[in-house]
Amino acid sequence: MRHRSRLRDALEYGLARVALTSLALTPLPISNLLARGYARLLDLSMPRLRRVAMRNLEFALPQLQASERARIAGGVFRSIARLLVTFSRFPRMNRKNIGNWIRYEGYEHFEQALSRGKGVLFATAHLGNWELSAFAHALLSKPMHVVVRPLDNPLIDALVTQRRTGSGNRLIEKKDFARSILSALTKNEAVGILIDQNASTDNGVFVPFFGVDACSGAGFAKLAAHTGAAVIPGFAIWSESERKFILRFYAPVEGTGDVRQDTARLHAILESVIREYPDQWLWIHRRWKTRPAGEPPLYV
Repeated sequence: MRHRSRLRDALEYGLARVALTSLALTPLPISNLLARGYARLLDLSMPRLRRVAMRNLEFALPQLQASERARIAGGVFRSIARLLVTFSRFPRMNRKNIGNWIRYEGYEHFEQALSRGKGVLFATAHLGNWELSAFAHALLSKPMHVVVRPLDNPLIDALVTQRRTGSGNRLIEKKDFARSILSALTKNEAVGILIDQNASTDNGVFVPFFGVDACSGAGFAKLAAHTGAAVIPGFAIWSESERKFILRFYAPVEGTGDVRQDTARLHAILESVIREYPDQWLWIHRRWKTRPAGEPPLYV
């Protein structure tokens, strides 16, 4: 059942188009400043996001001073700004200029995974620039499949879909993800899945994440065990010194067949990368919303 008004959809879409156009048509230094301004407006207009970030940081990184947690929370919005700039310029990116925005590190792990012939499952997250990582991989290597959840605004969803598929990638909606992923893996193709979102108890398992039980989707580990596909953690991390992103692939993670154990291992790897780049992860998401039975909620 539709609860959003068409007027609201149209207004949001109009604002999104104006913002993306302004970022795409201005010189890069100005575009970066504009994007930071837009991210700052998001921060101010939706204070709940920063509250969630600070709450997450309180129990995930309790050893930090409040000022340091605030710095990390601010960095999240700067990371969003960088993502907006690159996303706005997707239509102008191609094989010749993509190297100005991103480079590989650990590409040999992907080649090794493909040689197994059973497909590749990329375990990625809302860390760094997840939009650019998939878009660029299609240009630098070959198109892949990306599992997505349709956005609530159908107009913006169509816009985002057009951008995401502009380099040849194919999208898989979560409602049909199992059959489509199995088909892709059978053809020895790659599938990217975001593993860092909160899951319900119906389709998730609780694993340690920053020392706090987090309900995490079990589907990824089940698919890996069922298909024998190679599992590669991969993230596009911003390098301030290089002024570009590094698409870093880690060594394939061998599974045990135990869903909880394999999910926990992937989250341990993710946690280690987030600890290295804490201001590039999306702390504004209520990652620990689902709690074990009998535990009180972590968010008010």
